[in-house]
Amino acid sequence: MYRSRFTNIFRSFLISYIVILIISNVAGYISYRAAIDVAESSSIDTSLMVLKQSKDILERRMDEVEAFTTQIAMNQDLMHLLSESVNEENYPVYDLRKIWQDVYAYGLTNDFLQYFYIYLRNYNAVISPKSVYLRSEHFYELYRYNDLSFEEWKETILEKGHQHWIMPLHTYSDNGNETMRISYVQSIPLDSINHPMGAIVIPIDQKRIGSLLDSIPNQYGGWAYISDSQGNTLAIVGTDESQVKGLQLVSGTSGDVSKRYIDDTLIISIRSESNDWIYTAGIPKQEIMKKANVIKKNTWIITSATLLLGLFISLLMAYRNSAPIHKLIGIFMEQVGQDSAKKINGYHFLHGNISSLISNNKKLETELNRQTPLLRDAFLKRLVKGEFESLNEIRAMASQTGIELHGEFGYVGLIQVNGYRGMDSKDVLNELYAARLIAKQKMQEITGKLNLTDMDSDKIVVILMSNEEPDVVMKREIEAMITSLRTALESEYRILLTVSMGAVFHGHPDISRSYYEAKRAMEHAAFIKVSGVLWHHSMPKETATFYYPIDLELRLLNALKAGEQSEVKRIVSLIFEQNFVDRDLSPEMAEQLVGQMKGTIIKLLDQKGLMESNVMENMRVQTVRIQSTDGLDKVRHDLENVMEAFCRMIVNNRNKREHETVRTLISRLEELYGDPDMSVYKFAETVGRPERYISQLFKEQTGQTLSEYLEQMRINKATELLVRTGMTIDEIARQTGYNSSHSFRRAFKRVSGASPSMYRNTTEK
Repeated sequence: MYRSRFTNIFRSFLISYIVILIISNVAGYISYRAAIDVAESSSIDTSLMVLKQSKDILERRMDEVEAFTTQIAMNQDLMHLLSESVNEENYPVYDLRKIWQDVYAYGLTNDFLQYFYIYLRNYNAVISPKSVYLRSEHFYELYRYNDLSFEEWKETILEKGHQHWIMPLHTYSDNGNETMRISYVQSIPLDSINHPMGAIVIPIDQKRIGSLLDSIPNQYGGWAYISDSQGNTLAIVGTDESQVKGLQLVSGTSGDVSKRYIDDTLIISIRSESNDWIYTAGIPKQEIMKKANVIKKNTWIITSATLLLGLFISLLMAYRNSAPIHKLIGIFMEQVGQDSAKKINGYHFLHGNISSLISNNKKLETELNRQTPLLRDAFLKRLVKGEFESLNEIRAMASQTGIELHGEFGYVGLIQVNGYRGMDSKDVLNELYAARLIAKQKMQEITGKLNLTDMDSDKIVVILMSNEEPDVVMKREIEAMITSLRTALESEYRILLTVSMGAVFHGHPDISRSYYEAKRAMEHAAFIKVSGVLWHHSMPKETATFYYPIDLELRLLNALKAGEQSEVKRIVSLIFEQNFVDRDLSPEMAEQLVGQMKGTIIKLLDQKGLMESNVMENMRVQTVRIQSTDGLDKVRHDLENVMEAFCRMIVNNRNKREHETVRTLISRLEELYGDPDMSVYKFAETVGRPERYISQLFKEQTGQTLSEYLEQMRINKATELLVRTGMTIDEIARQTGYNSSHSFRRAFKRVSGASPSMYRNTTEK
């Protein structure tokens, strides 16, 4: 065995794994940096989301405040009081009290509305949820802005026209309790900006606004600040006003967002789209990076551990993977007869031998690819001529040649190059070849990929397929395509074409019928000297004789032999349609047709390979008894019954044979499962059957592939040996057909879910 370069091979593997390990760590570092950036970005986005949520809630509350003022301003009783003139003798105390009762419940719907007051200018009265003040001076004594005198209060707030005005933050005295409040002011009536008759004022406590922003200082240890478009403070949480003054808040259009760091503090600002307020949050950078720092710490711990583990695995994998190469080199050296003691470069030695194998394989593959067009052309010729015996054979050959048969319906067309009939010189044949090639290329350009094949020297067969049964629309499309093709070839190359089309085919075995109809249509076109397009159905129908051509009879025989019941029924339907729908047969011709179909069945029953005593004799008797005088429906029914019974017998016999074949295969597997070199190909050679056939048959009959069944059988045998014998794992692996105990262990665990040793220990307990 070859051993001299083992150390160099091992070293090459080890270096490769270490390089991979370094690259993976570099990639990991890049990912780590990306994760840090993502974590930071995620924290910033979360902070922004919290600020936006607070903004949205506050704006909804302010919308409710606005809706509230609008609702009060539209109160009919209030409008009536505002429009009345003052009468000292008949002061409307009752009406004022009623207004007070009406508006009292409004403050319960929104904590911003817990306190408000309505000023009636004509009565100099103030209505609040707590009471009705017949003099505004009385109200001012209890509730007032500390920096506004009574006159300023009345002039700037109560009697000045305001439309949804927000008064900035002021110190407000609430019955002796001082708070910071903003005030929402709306003059009434709503459209009385220049001459207001009263006002609705809603002082809103800064603490209630700030409670909507508490999540920012509570969660991140930062602060939040709200100002109007002129920079006046509306609310501040977590800091004082002096610290936020001088900050360059977001500018520009509504909806703009600003994010920037100032002195290790992330400043996020949003300009409202509805009222131009500016919402600002300040969050310390260490809070933003908290999640990123956790990722950083965990990443370094995991990276260090995985680096050490990776080095250990690299040593193990280098040893493990160099061993098979060493063994492979030894096998090659034995095969070529080279001295194993001679020092060689193992990789160069393998490269030379494997290159030779690959080169030979590529030559074989090239030859197969060269033959593929010929195989496809041969397949299409056999298909249109009806030379396949069953639908399964058609599908198998189509798959093997790579031809896609899309759809079960369609037409077969025959295209003839005109002007060359009776001429067969070399030059003429070359011209015809060029004309056919141009016609096929032009057709592919017009319609896309088609199944085309040459027929004779001057004809092309085209198969047009569809997933649905063709209708008038598809027929018109085909005629338009043919017209475009003929026009293009005639104008560009002076090539004249005659095109004939068969009737619709129903299923792939029916393609040959459509082809022969197109062929008869072409012959008829030549007879009547018609150029252009001729459809088979437009030909005059011959009613003097019945329609039962030899190719249709052969297709019926092949379908019966294959046991394809649906195909048989379709062909019978076609025969009866052609003869009793499209033709008007005389009773004599109908009797001859029935006799011919009976003869087909009896001809099949007389074949020695299909004789089966009583069953066959019963079918013969049933066939002979069929008479055309019984009526068309009964004749068809009796013929289909006999044919269906024959198909069932064929299928049953085939199933029995296939079942017996599988039993034989399983028996042979019982004998050969211990061979470690056993494969599907070698097993097929051993039993003398094609590899594809036994693989497909075994899968259909057992539900498992041959390889899966062989593995299951080996594991079952190994299980018995583990339980009943004291053999070692290596001995059991060799006896059950495995090259090494390692591959045996992997297979055993994959199938049984446990390692061989664990399984043996479990059963012993």
